[in-house]
Amino acid sequence: MRILVIGGAGYIGSHVARAFLDRGYAVTVFDNFQTGLRENLFHDAAFVYGDIMRPEQLREAMREGFDGCVHLAALKAAGQSMLKPELYAESNISGTINILNQATAAGISRLIFSSSAAVYGSPQYLPIDENHPKEPENFYGFTKLEIERILDWYDRLKGMRYAAIRYFNAAGYDVRGRIKGLELNPENLLPIVMEAAAGIRPKLSIFGDDYPTRDGSCIRDYVHVSDLAEAHVTAFEYLLQHDRSLTVNLGSQTGVSVFEMVDRARAITGREVPADISGRRAGDPSELVASSAKARELLGWVPKYSDVDTLISSTWKMYEKFVTI
Repeated sequence: MRILVIGGAGYIGSHVARAFLDRGYAVTVFDNFQTGLRENLFHDAAFVYGDIMRPEQLREAMREGFDGCVHLAALKAAGQSMLKPELYAESNISGTINILNQATAAGISRLIFSSSAAVYGSPQYLPIDENHPKEPENFYGFTKLEIERILDWYDRLKGMRYAAIRYFNAAGYDVRGRIKGLELNPENLLPIVMEAAAGIRPKLSIFGDDYPTRDGSCIRDYVHVSDLAEAHVTAFEYLLQHDRSLTVNLGSQTGVSVFEMVDRARAITGREVPADISGRRAGDPSELVASSAKARELLGWVPKYSDVDTLISSTWKMYEKFVTI
């Protein structure tokens, strides 16, 4: 089976490409290195340089013939999306339409889409399941929700079977150390903690210690990127076997507080991890935890690496080489 992984040189994309390769698929990575890295390419995968905003480049790549494609090419900074919505509308929505149009023209009828828990907005109940109201609070989340709606129409009108995978907080690195490049400009907690541990940044800012949680800091659901990657493979196989689309959450179903993550990082790295307490950030809910029951039921997906210690230790292996003092 041949898979085109669009955005396959990025942080999540490289892990997804590796998961398909590990299962014996023939993988081609399509990337423009806007956020992806050449060191994340594998010798056993083909590579095509290209941009999703260039339909002719997608057309040329897809002429080779594929059984399916994975779409991970998108802008993803929620804060930036509120300042520059035009960039996110063009890259995320128009770029996806380019992919869909070229894929259907090339006879590719199965697509795995990298969606986000940002489609839900602030939780009205916990854990968040797929039926939770969709009220995104940033333009990034809006683009993901709109793409899901577009996918539904292409399913009905063009026979494009899709799996929309709503990530919660992706973290960690391949436990076998096969991913070589660090995520560029990370905004999530764990890599920022690692930067503080390594001395790359002087300290970590913890935004708020007075939330109604067990220790006053925000609680989030972290899922190991290798567990996410494995779900892309099983989702593709679901499309093959059942010929119907699906939408699932992927999370560990376990909430970890900021203080808990920092304390375990100090213990595992043996580093100080300097931190100070800042005021709350606007729009930060106190707790976000996923229900992944649907993924477990339909895909048989059970996370293997999403415990806190594995998340931290696999990430520290990437950062400890940069320790400055």
